[in-house]
Amino acid sequence: MRTGSAKEAERLVVVTGASTGVGRATAKALAMEHGCTVVAVARNRGQLDELAKECSAGSGRLHPLVVDLEQADAVAKVEQALAGRRLHGLVNNAGLLIKQPFGAWSAGDTARLFHLHATVPLLLTQTLAPQLAGEPKGHVVNIGSMGGFQGSVKFPGLAAYSASKAAVANLTECMAEELKDRQVCCNCICLGAVDTAMVRAAFPGYSAPVGPVEVGGYLARFVLEGHKFFNGKVLPLAVSTP
Repeated sequence: MRTGSAKEAERLVVVTGASTGVGRATAKALAMEHGCTVVAVARNRGQLDELAKECSAGSGRLHPLVVDLEQADAVAKVEQALAGRRLHGLVNNAGLLIKQPFGAWSAGDTARLFHLHATVPLLLTQTLAPQLAGEPKGHVVNIGSMGGFQGSVKFPGLAAYSASKAAVANLTECMAEELKDRQVCCNCICLGAVDTAMVRAAFPGYSAPVGPVEVGGYLARFVLEGHKFFNGKVLPLAVSTP
């Protein structure tokens, strides 16, 4: 489904982890296919600038925002860059893979995973909630993992990673309850195997059945339309796990 109306062209969406993989594909689809204004957040300036050039031919606009979300001032930098503008969507996609055999996990590794996958989405959503509030409803989409989906198959070496993704799934349910009276919807999409560098690192030699462009296209549509049908939901998006 492609949309390019004037109303859609006014939509402002923030996508974190936008320089590579699913985040990049989602940001590109929002700008190119749906006419949105996208603030693309990531650490790598070169990759963001390249993405902005790729999106320049589309009906929307993509603005690179170089921020390291692991830093203490990251949320404040995003808030400052938005300058109080009305937000229609926030995609908390930034992620990190750390794989360790059980018995080798450190407090530092675990803290990094939980910070980026749970603390940052909480603090960023909390900070930007006033800009998401009201009509039309704002939509927060947290990107989870089937590794953190209750009852799913689990894999060796991913204990802390999967636990941190389970945290963002539960956080999504809590945020939806906290923000429902402010007309902000929150959902979590738990990704299965997607052909990204992260999945290839986690499962060497494995060939994922879908690529980031396909998944990013779906997520772009979900950001814009999914909150009309779902709120506070943790939804699997998986052909394989892996």
